[in-house]
Amino acid sequence: MGLIDRATVDRIYAAADIVEIIGDYVTLKRKGVNYQACCPFHNEKTPSFVVSPSKGVFKCFGCGKAGNAVTFVMEHEGISYPEALKAVAKRYGIEVQERELTEEDIRRNDNRESMFALNGWAYDYFADYLRKSSEGQSVGMSYFRQKRGFTEATIQKFGLGYCSAKGDAMTSAALAAGYKEEFLLSTGLSIRRERDGQLFDRFHDRVIFPVHNISPSAAAFWERTRMSASTRTPPRARYTARSASSTASISPRRRSSSRTMRSWSRGIPT
Repeated sequence: MGLIDRATVDRIYAAADIVEIIGDYVTLKRKGVNYQACCPFHNEKTPSFVVSPSKGVFKCFGCGKAGNAVTFVMEHEGISYPEALKAVAKRYGIEVQERELTEEDIRRNDNRESMFALNGWAYDYFADYLRKSSEGQSVGMSYFRQKRGFTEATIQKFGLGYCSAKGDAMTSAALAAGYKEEFLLSTGLSIRRERDGQLFDRFHDRVIFPVHNISPSAAAFWERTRMSASTRTPPRARYTARSASSTASISPRRRSSSRTMRSWSRGIPT
């Protein structure tokens, strides 16, 4: 498989008219500055699928599917991202030239897929730990149900989770499952402790709020921590990954009068 250069990808996105492309699959009706339709990804009677031409994105408020013109084609046709790029390029008469992958390209792609796979595993781990562990039930579930008022249906629908207060529970489980230490560090899921070099969980003792996009195989994580008024600090950027799912986390045990949002700036290569 060849590699499509960034300049060509940018031309494809610049040419793609999301209303035209999605309009080939569903009947869109204008509503204000946006367009609406019944979602093509699940059965519904009341339209909850919204297309924003100014932003170039779509979002279904029923099932949560979201993305852009290319990812819509990818999802609806069940094809790969490069194949979807080529399909959109063909529609707009854009020539796609591919070059052979170098060893470095292959290595980078393999690492990227490994990081996506690990993030997907972590998403499942957090959700399972919330539901199946006594700690998850007593701490995480009580927070969601009593403090946030979430129903079981809401918790399941949005894949909410919890990471153990034990400092290395998630890291140990990931290593036992065969995931490599280098990817635990490169995704930012784990941190190496300076005093002894051991790995520990970045999100220990946190409830997890995933934010879904179009690809369920990828996840990125950021943290929001409650702080006391005396230790109030500005937000610090530390980790973001360009992917299809984001996760916020906060401590269910801490009580305070203010919050500090922290995120991570190490990215999954694209």
